[in-house]
Amino acid sequence: MTDLDREANVLGALALVITDQTAAAAAAAAGQSPSAAAALSALHHFLDRPTIDRLRQVLGLTPSGAVRLVDRLVEAGLVTRGPGADGRSRSVALTARGRRAATRISAARAALLSGTLAGLSRTERDTLHGLLGKVLANVVQAKEGGAWICRLCDLDACGRAAGHCPAANAGLAKYGPPSVSD
Repeated sequence: MTDLDREANVLGALALVITDQTAAAAAAAAGQSPSAAAALSALHHFLDRPTIDRLRQVLGLTPSGAVRLVDRLVEAGLVTRGPGADGRSRSVALTARGRRAATRISAARAALLSGTLAGLSRTERDTLHGLLGKVLANVVQAKEGGAWICRLCDLDACGRAAGHCPAANAGLAKYGPPSVSD
C-alpha cells in the first residue's frame, strides 16, 4: 500500500502531461528548445533587460548553460546582448523578431491551457481557481531554489498587478516585499 492518495496521484499525472504539452507547444511556437521558449516568454512578460545571471536564475540553468542559450538566441536573431549595470555583466533584450516569437509562445500556451478547461462550467472553473490557488501557495511555501514558477506565465492573466496572483502572494508571505535591488 502507498501513502500517495488518489487526488495526489491524479494531480501528479495532470501536472506531468500539462508540463509536457506546454513545453512542446511553447517550443514549437518559438522554433526553439523549451528553455529558449521560456527565456523568450520571461523576457517578454517580466524581465526588463536582465543580466544573463538573472535570466539563468529564472530558468534554473547553470551559468554556462545560460551563456550557451543566450548565444543560440543571439544567433537566431531573437535577442541582443547589451552592457549590464556594472560593466562586468551583460544584459539581454528581445529583438522585434524575439517579441513576435514570445507573442506566439504566449498564444500557444494560452490555447493549450484554455483547452484543458473547456469542459468545465463557470462554477466549476471558479471552484478550481480557488483550489489551484491554495495548491500553488503550498508549492511556493515548500519550494527552495530552482527555476521560477512563473517563467512562462502571462502576468496580466493572473492579475499579478492587482494582487491576485497566488504564486506572487505566497512568495510575498514567504519572503516579504522585494528589495530595491531586485
